[in-house]
Formats: sequence, C-alpha cells, structure tokens
Amino acid sequence: MKRIYTILFALMFVVTISKAQVPNGGFETWTSMGSYSVPDSWGNLNSMTSAAMVYTCEKGTPGSPGASYLKLTSKTIGANVVNGIAVSGTLDTTSMLPNSGLPCTVRPVSLTGKWQHMIYGSSQGSVSCLLTRWDAGLGQRVTVAAANQTLSGMAMSWAAFTINFVYADGGYPDTCVIVLRASGMTPTANDYLWVDMLAFTGSVAGINEVALTTPISILPNPVATTMTVDLSTINGKNVNIEISDISGKMVKSFQQIHPTATTSLDVANLPQGNYILKVITNEGTISKKFIKQ
Repeated sequence: MKRIYTILFALMFVVTISKAQVPNGGFETWTSMGSYSVPDSWGNLNSMTSAAMVYTCEKGTPGSPGASYLKLTSKTIGANVVNGIAVSGTLDTTSMLPNSGLPCTVRPVSLTGKWQHMIYGSSQGSVSCLLTRWDAGLGQRVTVAAANQTLSGMAMSWAAFTINFVYADGGYPDTCVIVLRASGMTPTANDYLWVDMLAFTGSVAGINEVALTTPISILPNPVATTMTVDLSTINGKNVNIEISDISGKMVKSFQQIHPTATTSLDVANLPQGNYILKVITNEGTISKKFIKQ
C-alpha cells in the first residue's frame, strides 16, 4: 500500500510540473466592484474607465471550457481609444505598464491557452510573459525567460496557442508577469482579444541557485578588452562563468574554468555598457557588476 501511495504522489508531481498553474488562468473567479467586475489576480483598466461607464475588461460566458473567459476590447472614450489590457498582478493605469507580477517558481517550456481575436485597424495586440527573479548579490531583478507573440490575422473561433519561452538565466524565477493586449501601440476601437485556459506547460531544467558571499575581484573595471577575474577564494574544481547584459540576457559564457588568481577573459567584442558576471560553482553562484568601455 505504501508503494502505491508513493507512485501516486510521483505521478501527481509529474502532472503538476508538466502543466503548472497560472493564477486564475481559466478566468473563472471574478470580483464585483459594483457597476463592473474584475478577474481575480489580474490588473486592468476598468477602475480608470468606469467614470465613463466604459469597460475594456469583461467577463465572457461560457468559457472554453468552463463557466467564463476574459474579454479584452479596445474602446473609445472621448477623443481617445483605450487599449484592452490585462496583466497578471497589478497595472499602473497611467503608464499602462505592470506594477508587479504574481509568484512563479517553475521553469516552463511554453505558455499555452486558447484565444479568439480580431483587428479593426493595423496595430495588432499581443500575448507576452516575463519570468524574473531577485538576485540578492546584485541587488536587482534579473530576467530568467521571456515568451512573446504578436497576434497575426484573426481567430473567429476558439483556437489553441503555444508560445515558447527563451531562457537567458539558469536560475528559477520568483515572479511572472503576463501581459494581454487587444491592440498594439495605436489601438483601434473594437479590436478584441478573448483568452481562456492559460497555463505553463513542460519543464526546463535549471540550476537551484544559492547566492554566495565569496568575494571575487574584476580588474580593470571598467574594462576595454581583457579582464582578470580573481577566483582564488573559491573552493572546489572547475567553474562556469556567464556574462549577461542588464536585462538578464546571457551574451557570453566560459566553460570549465579552473579557479585561480589570474583568470583572463576576453570581452573585446562586447558593446559598451553595463554587464553582470556570474560565477557558477557547485555550491552556488557569485555575481559581480562591471562596465565595458
């Protein structure tokens, strides 16, 4: 009997990993705000447009499957057209950019779901997702992966979609921000995007990163062509070194470097700017900022 429970638990774990949950990804849970409703866990512009009795984020029924789905529609208010937008987390109604995301600790292969969409102008909407993590060593947020898809043509009935992630970091995220837009930068009235059954699918292996406080030095910094990294304080065997830009995208890597006090790295072909050097060891990772002249 114990063996059966163990097998069942393992199977449940596999299912969870292969299709990780997006909070309220089926848009089944809504909260009434009096004259309008909002989908739980999703920021939108209804609070801004409600004074005009116009709502760009609405509940559609029935879902595919389920009781309901998300309806985003770009609508005219006065002389302007307001984009139909929803984000996982909270939305700044002034800048129309995400303020924050929702917890996420998986490394999915894809963002999947179902959609319908129609364009009445020339500025197509989009579906995008950004996975990030807080790097304590750098004191800033780092991009782990991104998935982006600009809408193309139209889908007049429910169609399944899959948007693959592109990974820029080996760590596990702590936050996801999904952005759904009915229109692009120049919205047209009545552009719409309907979405249902959002989910993360698949699993990409990553490094369970532990931030180490082991000191390392980079000379010179700023650097023009070749930098010397002092790794003599690191215990163990060979390490890997990754260099990322400030968005978190890896631009250069050095594999199987033996820790010494005179590790030279050629960075001459990097464009000028700010970068992050990450030393990956068996015990964890060490991050250091540097400037390329």
